[in-house]
Amino acid sequence: MRRGWVKGTSTAVVLPSAVRVGLGGIAGLAAVVVAVLGVLYADDGRPGVVDVRVQAAVGGAAGPWRYGAEVTDFLGEPVGAAALVVAAVTGCLLLRWPRAAVLLGVGVGVAVGVARLLKALVGRTIHGDNLSFPSGHTAFLTAFALVVALLVTGRLGLGRTAGTVVVFTAALVAGAAMGWAQVVLGAHYPTDALGGWCTALAVVPATAWVVDRVVGSGR
Repeated sequence: MRRGWVKGTSTAVVLPSAVRVGLGGIAGLAAVVVAVLGVLYADDGRPGVVDVRVQAAVGGAAGPWRYGAEVTDFLGEPVGAAALVVAAVTGCLLLRWPRAAVLLGVGVGVAVGVARLLKALVGRTIHGDNLSFPSGHTAFLTAFALVVALLVTGRLGLGRTAGTVVVFTAALVAGAAMGWAQVVLGAHYPTDALGGWCTALAVVPATAWVVDRVVGSGR
C-alpha cells in the first residue's frame, strides 16, 4: 500500500504503478485511433458508413430514454461539468489529497482542451458549420470517469489486472453513456463520440504521469 494512504493522502500518487503499463498501451492505441479517424474525416460534413449503420441501430430517443439522454448530455455542458468537477475536487481536498484535486482539474481540462484543438485541426462538421470531431462531451465524461477510477484504484491498492480492468471499465461505461446520448440527440456522429472517448484515454494517463513527476513520486 502506498505510504500516502498510511500517513495521510497528500503524497499518494495518482497514477498507480500497477496500471501504468496497461494504461500506457491503451493510451497509445487510443492516440492511433484518434489520428486515423481524424485523417479519414478531415474537412468532411457527412456521416461515414460506420456512422450510418450505428445511427440506424441506435435510432432516436423518446420518452424516458430521451430524458435520460438529455440528463447525460447536461453532464457535459459547462454548468453540469463544472458541478461534477467542483464536487470531486472538494471531496479530494476534504480527504487531504491535493494531488488528486490537481489531476481532476488538470486532467479533465487537458482532455477537453485537446478535443477542442482537434476539432479545429480536423474540421469535420455536422448540421452546417458545427465542428464535431471529436466529441468534447464524450471526452469530458470519459476523462472524469478515468480520473475517479484511477483514484479509487490507488486508494484500494488494486493489482495490475484488477486495477486496469476497473479503470478501463469506468472509461468504457462513461464514454458509452455520453456517446449514446450525443448520437441519439443528433449532436454528433458515432465516430465523433469514439474520437472523444479515445482522446480522453490517450490524454488522462499521460497527464497523471506528468502530475506525479511534477509534484513528486510520493514514494
